[in-house]
Amino acid sequence: MNEAQQSSFSVTRKTIYLVRHGETEFNRLGIVQGSGVDSDLNDTGKEQARRFHARYGHLPFERIYTSALKRTHQSVNAFLDAGIPHTALPELNEISWGNYEGMESRSVWKQEYLDMVNNWKSGQLDYRIPGGENPVELQARQKPALEKILSDKEELVLICMHGRAMKSFLCLMLGLPLSSMDDFTHHNLGLFLLEYDNSRFRLLKSNCTLHL
Repeated sequence: MNEAQQSSFSVTRKTIYLVRHGETEFNRLGIVQGSGVDSDLNDTGKEQARRFHARYGHLPFERIYTSALKRTHQSVNAFLDAGIPHTALPELNEISWGNYEGMESRSVWKQEYLDMVNNWKSGQLDYRIPGGENPVELQARQKPALEKILSDKEELVLICMHGRAMKSFLCLMLGLPLSSMDDFTHHNLGLFLLEYDNSRFRLLKSNCTLHL
């Protein structure tokens, strides 16, 4: 973020609890999900959500942000039932995996995925799954969402989103190149804890799963 963007934000400090959604049946079966697949949590995902709430439900979150996909809403449903204000931001949706969405992770897809990640790691960020998004396009749509979150007055917030989208979002917040995305590992309902202060983010916890 440049200085002009930073100076437009109305708060100087914010604490962000950032999590990936809970497990879906598509996750369990190795079926490709993305922005075009709106799947539900399975029983394991619901239990992950229950455990996350049991550990962090006492915190006085002032607002919850999710993507527009229901697996993120379901992951924080216990918080929403408590009446915490909720904003769904489509800009936080998962990356589009294009032609592979809804397909089982066959060997062809797996090799294509590995090739794609290796290209991204080497800085070839225009590489994409046919019909899908590349990381530059993903992060470009995320920038207004981050500006929205930082411009809102609430200082303690919870964000629930998606694996690949979260990798990009972390790079955006921490000022890292997109080629560093895969330095971040993630687990369903794993927690990243970040502090925003004086126009800078600091990562305090990375993919913490002790609550699970």
